[in-house]
Amino acid sequence: MSQFENVTVVKAANVYFDGNVTSRTVLFVDGSKKSLGVALPGEYEFGTAEKELMEILAGDIEILLVGSSQWLKVKGGESFEVPASSSFKIKVHEVCDYCCSYLAE
Repeated sequence: MSQFENVTVVKAANVYFDGNVTSRTVLFVDGSKKSLGVALPGEYEFGTAEKELMEILAGDIEILLVGSSQWLKVKGGESFEVPASSSFKIKVHEVCDYCCSYLAE
C-alpha cells in the first residue's frame, strides 16, 4: 500500500544518531503502530522491544541480525523481520526510506 488512511501522526520526530536517522510514528485506529523514516549513509545498531517488519521503500542497505555472521543485502522493494527483544546492525549505502511495522506476536 502506498498510503495510509484515517491515521494519527505524532508530530515529534524520533531522532537517532545525531539526526542521521529520523522517523515519525503513525497510529492506526485498530491500535497498531508504524514508523516512517529516513536513514542517511552510515552504520547503526538498533534494539527492538517488539517484533518488527522493516520495509525498505528506497535505498541500498545491508543488515546483520543477532545470531547471524553474514550481512544480508536489502534494497528498495524488499523487507526483513527482526524478533522482539533483539537488535540488528545496519549499513546504509545510499539514503534509505523505510516503513517499520510493529508486530504483535
